[in-house]
Amino acid sequence: MKRNDLVVFGPIAAVILGVGIITLPNLVPGYSSIHQTVSEIGEVGSPARMPFTVLLCVVAACLLIFAEAVRELSRAAGCSPWAAYLIAFMAISAAGVGIFAFPHPLHNLFGMSELLGYQAPLVFALTWRRNPEATHLVRFSWVMFILVWVAIALNLSSLDRHGAIWEILRPRYGLVQRALFAVWFGWCAIVGVMFWRWDPAPTQGLARP
Repeated sequence: MKRNDLVVFGPIAAVILGVGIITLPNLVPGYSSIHQTVSEIGEVGSPARMPFTVLLCVVAACLLIFAEAVRELSRAAGCSPWAAYLIAFMAISAAGVGIFAFPHPLHNLFGMSELLGYQAPLVFALTWRRNPEATHLVRFSWVMFILVWVAIALNLSSLDRHGAIWEILRPRYGLVQRALFAVWFGWCAIVGVMFWRWDPAPTQGLARP
């Protein structure tokens, strides 16, 4: 199986997003990455609205390229490409979040739709589990799936405004939200690196770390 060098767009997407959400708040007076959500960086009226939109659209483009690379590798390995489709769906959701700035009604709709894309690690683990040369990738994806769902559960605590968990997390909700992004995009980055190390020799599979 030939290595697909386009998988590097997984790590690239993660790096671009990370740099963006760290640096763009500097354009917003009084913004706190600890207390405030990422969407507030690019909300209507924010001086960082346009850079934020461009950031998410660039990240979305990188994810689409990464998804296509994962799809090709999945088919070449005889595995279902559904994880790649979920990565592509996440790209669409990310672009929608950026284009339709808060408080546009579609902003939250695209944001909630990301829940589907977050299942990519689970689907990858399930669809690649029978590939004996992808054992380390599958195990890693299972771990990241669990972490993703822990982060999702913590984020959804905001739905219960009177709950004990929300009272604890509310002062640090910005960090809680960023943790979810870090886990999912971290999965993309590591999977991209592992796939990039795929040995192109026809008799071998994934190169061992």
